[in-house]
Amino acid sequence: MKTKHYLTMIAILMSMGLSMAQAQNPECMTNLSIYAEHAKVKNYDAAYEPWKMVYESCPDINKANFTYGERILKHKIKNSSGADKDGYIQELLAMYDNSGKYFPTKFSQADRAIDKVLLMYDNKMASNDQVYDMLGKAFTEDKKNFKNPKALYLYFSSLVDLHDGGKKDLQEVFDTYDDVTEKVEEENKKLTNVVTRLLPKDSLGTLTTKEKRQLKAATVNSKSYGKIAGSIDSKLGALADCGNLIPLYEKSFEGKKNDVNWVKRAVGRMFSKECTDDPMFRKLFEAQLALDPSADAYMYGGVLKQKSGDNKGAIADFNKAVELETDNFRKSNILYKIATTVRRSSKSQARSYALKAIDANPANGKAYLLIANLYAGSANACGTTPFEKRAIYWKAAEMARKAGRVDPSLSGRANRSAASYTERAPNKEMIFSSGMAGKRVTFSCWVGGSVKVPSL
Repeated sequence: MKTKHYLTMIAILMSMGLSMAQAQNPECMTNLSIYAEHAKVKNYDAAYEPWKMVYESCPDINKANFTYGERILKHKIKNSSGADKDGYIQELLAMYDNSGKYFPTKFSQADRAIDKVLLMYDNKMASNDQVYDMLGKAFTEDKKNFKNPKALYLYFSSLVDLHDGGKKDLQEVFDTYDDVTEKVEEENKKLTNVVTRLLPKDSLGTLTTKEKRQLKAATVNSKSYGKIAGSIDSKLGALADCGNLIPLYEKSFEGKKNDVNWVKRAVGRMFSKECTDDPMFRKLFEAQLALDPSADAYMYGGVLKQKSGDNKGAIADFNKAVELETDNFRKSNILYKIATTVRRSSKSQARSYALKAIDANPANGKAYLLIANLYAGSANACGTTPFEKRAIYWKAAEMARKAGRVDPSLSGRANRSAASYTERAPNKEMIFSSGMAGKRVTFSCWVGGSVKVPSL
């Protein structure tokens, strides 16, 4: 019986995350309880001394040493200066290192590195070299857990600054840009999947309390990724214009033409920057077609055929690209790219591809924004009176708002677009004069359908 009781006690202690030696240190347990109670009510000054005793004597007694410890030390840093502040910063940096030592499954390598870099960066203690090296190591070795939007931006931003200072070459900038934007897209995809799943229930008012929290968190985090994506693109700026891309790819082509990843990224970047008229685009496209005759390759082939006037061949290639792609997310992106390509020749065809993109991925907010832009660009062609022509902007605003709902990362851009379209729609005086308040305006042009006029 004694043996059974002893084994039971060991099991209980292990389930609490306590070692036998720690369990025999009542002072650690007492102070753990004291600092935890203080920390819960944000009395961090009172929590500091008991926390420090437990952290130094029994660091692995409980994960709270690190979760509460971070809050306590951040408070001390914020409310101190000079040598005291520097001391707390060093204490927190060391604590981040120790979190991985004592609780490696709870604190990932990426999170630890990010925490350290952000602390150093916010306190002007890190150079661009340090930021890029530390975050680069974490991104390369623990990409799965590298999710912090600010850290993703700093990783890329520090590299651009190093390039501007002559320390890094342009190809490394492009490679890292692709890696970071792919990561942002990957994480936002997970978030928009949550939004897509929960929005119908939200509109019906049937969300559970847990689902409301999930929808709110997914929406907020998606918006953060959207802001960071915009900042990353702004930081890249003119470095990725045709004037830089073409000579770089001409210089690197012979040595890289058999590297399928490099070729695909190069042709994709030239397409997105509309450098498709240059012979280098065709050269890269043909290299991709030889290495990987995938959906993307046929899409680019369609672009080239369209530019040469072979619209029938272009459509055949576009459809082949869609047929080859089996992943709905990537298929949606291809359909969206096709829609942007054909918009100049046919707005209705562009809408058709954009709607197919939405069918493949209901969270493709860019496709909604494209349709909104197509509608807005057709104002003069849809209606006979000024009121009817301007009414199309209500329909455009409607589509823009929908873009922000299905993909919160686009909400800033979507809201600005919707506001701009609404400003161009009939004002209250025009609505009153027309006698159309609360009625519907039907569009006989390619747009079709109708829109309800706001009530006064």
